[in-house]
Amino acid sequence: MIHYEAVMMGSPIRLSLSTDKPDRARSVFQLIRQQEQLLTVNRNDSLLMAVNRSAGQCPVVVPNDVFQLVSLAKQVSLLPGSLFNVAIGPLVKAWRIGFTGCSPPPTSVLRCAMQHIDPQDVVLDPDRQSVFLRKKGMEIDLGAIAKGYIADKICQYLSEQQEPYALINLGGNIHTLGQPEHGPWQIGLRKPFAAATTLSARLAVCGRSVVTSGIYERFFLHQQQCYHHILDSRSGYPLNNDLLSVTVVSESSLMGDIYSTLLYGMGLAGSLAWLAHHPELEAIMITRDNAVICSSQRNFHCQVLNELV
Repeated sequence: MIHYEAVMMGSPIRLSLSTDKPDRARSVFQLIRQQEQLLTVNRNDSLLMAVNRSAGQCPVVVPNDVFQLVSLAKQVSLLPGSLFNVAIGPLVKAWRIGFTGCSPPPTSVLRCAMQHIDPQDVVLDPDRQSVFLRKKGMEIDLGAIAKGYIADKICQYLSEQQEPYALINLGGNIHTLGQPEHGPWQIGLRKPFAAATTLSARLAVCGRSVVTSGIYERFFLHQQQCYHHILDSRSGYPLNNDLLSVTVVSESSLMGDIYSTLLYGMGLAGSLAWLAHHPELEAIMITRDNAVICSSQRNFHCQVLNELV
């Protein structure tokens, strides 16, 4: 295997190919840059920021791929009890978790943010392919699904290039293509709040996506309480339940992004009950007492462990 690395989208990116193909690797990283230019809210010149700056003023016409992604995000946001919210941008900005946030924002700031996060106020016009945010101060944030969408794009590109096997790691979103000669890909699941090299489990997968949402990824401590980045738009605060992380194994990394968030919001019992009726998805949950629980192991093998690698 030949590995290529870069720092993009605020994360270390790692691409593993079957043989040394620097031109192909450059094409992959260029694809990531192009998609980031469209989807990030951390760059003032991105297309998504153009939509946000026009909130309360006028619709913005966007490419079909972006329109479809926003449409899907709104649809998922409106599911009953959904933790996912395409319009959560103002709440994310208020907390600044993972950036400069180090204490809960004032109640007045949260109250203001909560008035601008209703996904029903994201108006989509399929004829014009435009997105309009009804209220000034609203902001779309696709950070919860952008990496999954891009990972799927990369795998599609590598398949079209007839790459026999590959792995792309977008910093929490892992997508595998094919199977290496030595056997299935080995993916480690980090133990929450432990050293980066301490694992709770190791997965063996082929041709699947592995996506983790965990409260240990971005958080701060304030007065001995942990405030993490998985925000509940119903309360304005981080959602705390019996889970530390949810890892979804699926064909699509985009679906992995979506359902890792939704399943975290359901808690352990709710997630297992839902997954029992959706065999197309599988998940590994790590609970607050660090128990590792798998919904099933039809398309992967999970080895539970606690070791340094």
